[in-house]
Amino acid sequence: MKIGITARGPTIDSPCEERFGRAPYFIIYDTDSGDTAAIQNELADAPGGVGPRVAQLMHTNGVEAVISGRVGGNAERALAAAGIAMYAYDGGGTVGDAIAAFRRGELMRIV
Repeated sequence: MKIGITARGPTIDSPCEERFGRAPYFIIYDTDSGDTAAIQNELADAPGGVGPRVAQLMHTNGVEAVISGRVGGNAERALAAAGIAMYAYDGGGTVGDAIAAFRRGELMRIV
């Protein structure tokens, strides 16, 4: 399964970003292989309507679940329509910390 985690930087050691659509980066983590890849969010500074477009970006990259601090209503609906689960992480840690919490089943599913 591929998970997209909102991040402030391009590595697994980067702090998590609370905002979904405005996150500077997304770290794509493959739970089967442990591989990671960083995607810079070119929409982070775009005017309105970013959430649904970022949800499409996640779908295009094969992401099945997203971990973020919060997600707006339009993005939430777009994620649900794409069949992408949304998990809340507001622990203030790194991407690696969020992944570990997900693997332990500690994150609350929002969508």
